[in-house]
Amino acid sequence: MAAIAGSAFVQPLLEGMPARLFACTPSRLATFTDCPRRYRMTYLDRPAPGKGPPWAHNSVGAAVHTALKQWWDLPPARRTPPSAGALLDAVWLRDGFRDDAQCDQWRASAREWLIRYVSDLDPAEEPPGVERTVAATTLRLALSGRVDRIDRRGEELVVVDYKTGRWVPDEDDARGSQALAMYVLGARRTFHAQCRRVELHHVPTGTIAAFEHSEESLARHVGRAEDTAVDIVTATAAVGAGGSREEAFPPRTGGHCGWCDVRRHCPEGQRAAPAREPWAALRP
Repeated sequence: MAAIAGSAFVQPLLEGMPARLFACTPSRLATFTDCPRRYRMTYLDRPAPGKGPPWAHNSVGAAVHTALKQWWDLPPARRTPPSAGALLDAVWLRDGFRDDAQCDQWRASAREWLIRYVSDLDPAEEPPGVERTVAATTLRLALSGRVDRIDRRGEELVVVDYKTGRWVPDEDDARGSQALAMYVLGARRTFHAQCRRVELHHVPTGTIAAFEHSEESLARHVGRAEDTAVDIVTATAAVGAGGSREEAFPPRTGGHCGWCDVRRHCPEGQRAAPAREPWAALRP
């Protein structure tokens, strides 16, 4: 039976003193929200359960993100559309595809997306952050995360997140993204500059979904994140006190179970949805 890894919860240092901040990333909080059992297996169980096969859509996304990062690392004179295509070819991943033909088809499609996307960028711009780790604290959280890109527009910063999946994001997605809201706080603290606007850039279509946060909307995201942290703290403390791991971290089943990396260790998830093929999330 796997053991729960060391102290992952907040506790007061001395009576009357404030609790230690809960260190986390937006991804960690989202994993618990999606499924407490998957959170436990991913972050707490040691040894960690083995994961399933790689996903083709993750390979596509990772290659596009890496190529864009390397494109911005080039001298401005070399930031051309053809160079973006060449960078993608060099970093392309072949994991998760049905066969070589499908892999090569998707590489060609992703190359076209990327060339079209960078054609609309100004190569002379120097974003303050590219694949930049930012951090911020709240009353209960020590947050950190890596932002795809941080632009400077006038006196303000803009958080940019690349998307490569088949779902084309809209304003509701930008507004509702807890990760983007947390990145706003991190950008403010890291760069000591105003930041309100977040953008989801859908590379395949060139669609940009944007939202400008108010202090109230950011506070709502922070409140939900802190509530999630409290739930994680409570569950981990219960296990630490001898409680049942299954009761403290129950599965949250649904259609998403077909995509879960740890479904082979979860009977409830296996019953909830059939396993997806590794290439099933690729756009038609």
